[in-house]
Amino acid sequence: MQIALAPMEGLVDNILRDVLTRVGGIDWCVTEFIRVNDRLLTPAYFHKLAPELLHGAHTAAGVPLRVQLLGSDPVCLAENAALACELGSEVIDLNFGCPAKTVNKSRGGAVLLKEPELLNQIVEHVRRAVPAHIPVTAKMRLGFDSPDGSLVCATALAEGGAEHIVVHARTKVDGYKPPAHWEWIPRVQEVVKVPVFANGDIWSVEDWRRCREISGVEDIMLGRGLVSRPDLARQIAAARAGEEVVAMSWADLQPLLQEFWAQVVVQLTPRSAPGRLKQWLAMLTRNYPEAVELFTALRRETDLDQVGRLLGVARSEAA
Repeated sequence: MQIALAPMEGLVDNILRDVLTRVGGIDWCVTEFIRVNDRLLTPAYFHKLAPELLHGAHTAAGVPLRVQLLGSDPVCLAENAALACELGSEVIDLNFGCPAKTVNKSRGGAVLLKEPELLNQIVEHVRRAVPAHIPVTAKMRLGFDSPDGSLVCATALAEGGAEHIVVHARTKVDGYKPPAHWEWIPRVQEVVKVPVFANGDIWSVEDWRRCREISGVEDIMLGRGLVSRPDLARQIAAARAGEEVVAMSWADLQPLLQEFWAQVVVQLTPRSAPGRLKQWLAMLTRNYPEAVELFTALRRETDLDQVGRLLGVARSEAA
């Protein structure tokens, strides 16, 4: 079984990837999508979104990072994929799942599921452009407004050369509304010979067990469930191994929050840093009552020193 940390734009950046992969249980992670339009991006742009490339394409905890590209031009995507490999990416992932309206309007993400022939061309071009030992993978949804074309799309990706396919078991129109339709995943796996990862609505070990039973696949990708429960991957790995599942306490989580804040203060502007912390705290409220109290205390706070004090971190430690 492989457990991956999902790419989530505006949420799972290099800071949160660093903090979450320290907890354990995550086998690999993916960058926020790197948008490719009509030009070759610069190495500096890749390094901005994937600074791990400067450190062997691994997080500080040693978890491998994959570069994810989003776009619709097969040739341009191929050229940028080749550059990403030169910069150190050991896997190239292609995004056909983003449901954002702005992304879809510019012909990127899930809207391409309407064009399975183009999906195939994109993967083929990227596969030919990168070294043979570099895997090319893909992430898709079940479709744009209906899952009826999901099997055709998955087949197009696999025949194009995708080494595995992550399936977020919702359509673009579904967005993130529950439930995820795990029952479609075995149908996808049936038509492709490459591994399929299940993604969507796995918030707990119990959800993982139900997903495995319904989907029939072992490999999973965790998104919001892992962000809101940072040890979810570790819990699932323990359950899979038949070991005792010991949940991370709020006290256990404090060093992670403090490390997160320390990096946020350095990398973000003073104006945006508090909001970044509140974004993660808001997701932690799903599983930690203490997070509700802290979020309430921080809700209108913009002073960095006061935020640090509430987290138990002096400004000098966070700077």
